[in-house]
Amino acid sequence: MKVGVSSYSFHKHKNATGCDIFAIIDKAVEIGFDGIEFLDLKGYTNDDDKIAFAKKIKAYCEEKSIEIPAYTVTANLLADNVEEVVEGLLYNVDIAEALGAPIMRHDVCYKLPKEHLYTWKNALEAVVPHIRRVADYAKTKGIRTCLENHGIIFQAPERVEALILAVDRDNYGWLLDMGNFVDSDADLPRAYSKAAPYTFHVHCKDFIYCPGTEPRPEGFFVTAGGEYYRGTVVGHGVIPVRKCISALEQVGYDGYLSIEFEGWEECIPAIEAGHKYVRKLLTI
Repeated sequence: MKVGVSSYSFHKHKNATGCDIFAIIDKAVEIGFDGIEFLDLKGYTNDDDKIAFAKKIKAYCEEKSIEIPAYTVTANLLADNVEEVVEGLLYNVDIAEALGAPIMRHDVCYKLPKEHLYTWKNALEAVVPHIRRVADYAKTKGIRTCLENHGIIFQAPERVEALILAVDRDNYGWLLDMGNFVDSDADLPRAYSKAAPYTFHVHCKDFIYCPGTEPRPEGFFVTAGGEYYRGTVVGHGVIPVRKCISALEQVGYDGYLSIEFEGWEECIPAIEAGHKYVRKLLTI
């Protein structure tokens, strides 16, 4: 497996220094990552032609000998303007192609709209045709698309699996975020085993966890079952990273483990520490 990092991990560094995406690529190379994935391209260019900008990023990464394993974008396929959302996703497939990214993760929905009496199964039926349309277009470009286990609706492992099976496309799978299962109170080793056969890409993330019986600490989120958690350095929290790697090894996964840092700690040292930790785990 290779070790990568999400550009999202550097957002504190970007906000503090005003650096551009090329400086972030330089930092990822300096730390020693094999690849860097990009979360959208918003905030990095005022140019409406994101295809041209993506090609510049690809050329720069090639010059620096760092890969681009994935491109990730947001979407809400339960929105009233769903046709516009889908068209945006098709355009993002073109951006992924320009980047040379073989995988594009796109969101499905974060929560159910209040104005509709959806259950998660109703939501699944509603979004599947749109997902297929994007996956089919991506296949013509040699790109695989996937869903990440996050958001309120499609985060629990059984629901994500159900959606992937319903879409029924060989180029549609799972971006396994090893930390996000905490939010749905899932049994983590079992969740990893369920996700592993469908996994196209992996986010390495860690969380600090507190029982809901205590007062809620400042800055902590609440799980579906009422427990508390917040992001931290990979290796400093409760996520059994090695167990996730083992589940992936059992199905022959040889893709990326991409660090996605979103903790309170200082950004660059946290990313560096996470990188060292994951490298060490891959030797065990």
